[in-house]
Formats: sequence, structure tokens, C-alpha cells
Amino acid sequence: MTDRLRIALPDIVQAFSKGPAVLTEAALREILRENRKYWRLSNRETQRVFISFMLEKTKLRQFLIDLPRRPIHGYTWGEVPLMESMLQLVPGSYFSHYTAVRLHGLTEQVPKTLYLSREKQRGQDPDKAALRSYSQADIDTSFAKPDRESVNQADVLEEGVRVVLLDAVAHEGAGIMAGKVNLGGERALNLRYTNLERTLIDIAIRPIYAGGIFEVAKAFEHAQGKLSVNAMNALYRKLRPYYPHHQRIGYYLERAGYKPSLIELFRRYPMEHDFYLTHNMDKTVYNERWRLHLPEGF
Repeated sequence: MTDRLRIALPDIVQAFSKGPAVLTEAALREILRENRKYWRLSNRETQRVFISFMLEKTKLRQFLIDLPRRPIHGYTWGEVPLMESMLQLVPGSYFSHYTAVRLHGLTEQVPKTLYLSREKQRGQDPDKAALRSYSQADIDTSFAKPDRESVNQADVLEEGVRVVLLDAVAHEGAGIMAGKVNLGGERALNLRYTNLERTLIDIAIRPIYAGGIFEVAKAFEHAQGKLSVNAMNALYRKLRPYYPHHQRIGYYLERAGYKPSLIELFRRYPMEHDFYLTHNMDKTVYNERWRLHLPEGF
């Protein structure tokens, strides 16, 4: 520790106390650059020296989730809830799938996995929905295999959870909301997450990220009285999934006992192919009304 840093410590703490509670490496570098002259620091107080000093002498804490594709790394000023820190350190991110199911109160379970999504930039992937070129044989082959699960995940042992960071198709934030959510902690959390309609669409498409099809079915049941099927239909049109997932959604709505007039919204889409409720099913039964293969006993 240099004498200059020790002398400047009260001013440094005051500056950080007034600033954001979650900081990236770049934000720390900028704070040091802007205040170096005011704090009377020399070139000997490099960014590395400064951060090392701050971690030792102040409330600054290092934050790291060591994901294989891109670690989530940054700093917090004092204790900051995990979910808020993740959102701040992954630009444009939001909670989705099973995590959003819990945030909307659609499950009795307490999932031990946090699903964080971020939209890809436009142009990173071809617009598969616009191409929409597949045969029945293509569908049969694809859904006979296990569903692909992201390997971009890591355990956060001190929190007792696993974090999965998903890359989502770019939809310009369609169906994403922000608000305070009370999960039983000291205070409500400020979170970004998929709204109710987007959540149900997402988990119907990827049940592997929602605890499986039984949890998806329960979520549709618990959403009654809160879900706007009209809004979900409008959002589905905007999202334009590649495969005919409207057959799944319509089936879940019907199974949960929604009004026939609302179910009919999803009957209006073309049903040109047989489809599957999930991947890699063993014995199945066929629902002719939705042209949908279901696991036997579901």
C-alpha cells in the first residue's frame, strides 16, 4: 500500500459510496482516471495496485462466475444480491425460463438454477424463422434426439445455485419487463425478466430449461387469471419461432382448461406437420386435434 493511497482513502471511500454498487473493470478504470489528480495519486498507483488496495482496505468485493464461454466478472461495493449483480455485469441481460417461472409465482418449487439470457445482436444468426424450410422427416429426426442444453453454466457454491447464461434470438426486448420482486430477502430485488406471456412461450419451446413438461403444464395452470392469451398470441407472432410451437402452446392452454375462444387463437395457425411436446420421448400417444406427439401417461 502506498502512502498516497492511504492518505486518499477517506476521499476514495466517499466517492465509491456515492457511486453504483456494481462495477465493471472498465468502470473502475474510469473512476481512477477521473479522480487520480484529485486524490493526488502518481503513476505508481496503477490500476492493478489501486484495485488490490481497494479489495484489502475497503468494502470493494470481487465478483466472478467462471462460465466456460465468458466469465461474469466485476466488483461490488459491499454485499449486493447475486441476481442484481449478474444483471448489471451482463449488458442487456434478463432472467428467463424456470427463473422467470418462479418470479411470476408459477411453481411451488425453488429452482436451484438461475437462467440468465441475453439477446444476440442482429445479424449474428440467419433469420431461421424467415426461412422456415423443414419437412416432416426433418422434424422427426430433430425431436427424436435429446434436446441440446447449453454448456455455458457454472456453480456458485457460496449461493448454492447453478448459473446458466443463454444466448437468445434478437427480438429487441419483446416481452421483457423490469420491476421489484420479493424473494424473501432483506429487501425486494430490482430485476429484469420475461413477462408472463413471454415466459410461457419460452418454456413451451424449451422445457429443458423449465424443469420439464410437467412443470410447464403446471405453470400454464397457475397462470390462469393472470395470463392474457391475446397478448401471448400477439407476442408469439412477433417472436416467430422456427418450428410450429403454437401446437404445443394450444395444447397446454387446452389441458389447463382455458376458454375455448382463447384456445382458438392458436388453432388458427397452420398445422401442416406433426409435432412433438418435447425431445427424445420413448413411448408416445398422438393428439390428433393438435397434431402433437405426447409422452405416454402424460
